[in-house]
Amino acid sequence: MKMRIIFLSICFLLISNVSFSQKKNDAKSIISSKVAIKKYHYKDELENMQKGELLSLYMERIDILIKTLPYIAFARMPGVTMADLGIPDTNDNNKALQNQFDATDSFLKTTIEFQEKMLPYSDKRNLVAAILFYEETMKSLYIYSEFN
Repeated sequence: MKMRIIFLSICFLLISNVSFSQKKNDAKSIISSKVAIKKYHYKDELENMQKGELLSLYMERIDILIKTLPYIAFARMPGVTMADLGIPDTNDNNKALQNQFDATDSFLKTTIEFQEKMLPYSDKRNLVAAILFYEETMKSLYIYSEFN
């Protein structure tokens, strides 16, 4: 009986170790998979929203654009890695990419803090226009490949 319990315990530990171990060399996506607009809006729809909803949408669109536009020379959509682009998977390149992500996160944090303080003073129709502009910019990424 003791032998069976010890054997099952060892098997459980091995299985859990394999299940939860992380690959250290997983290639990072240049554009995060979390960066996507789930829904595009029409002007009438936005005009019927409360200002608080518009503020959230506006800041979400800024986040998406900042995490996408600097990388369109590499990729348009999430999921493309450095390896996919033929960029060597070296420590220096991985560190450079991670530094870029960290700098982007820091910039976004500062931008969002500013927006949360100042944006409530903006005019509702300017918010609607800006959201529509940001969404059109994101839609244009789908036709970006036509310029290549």
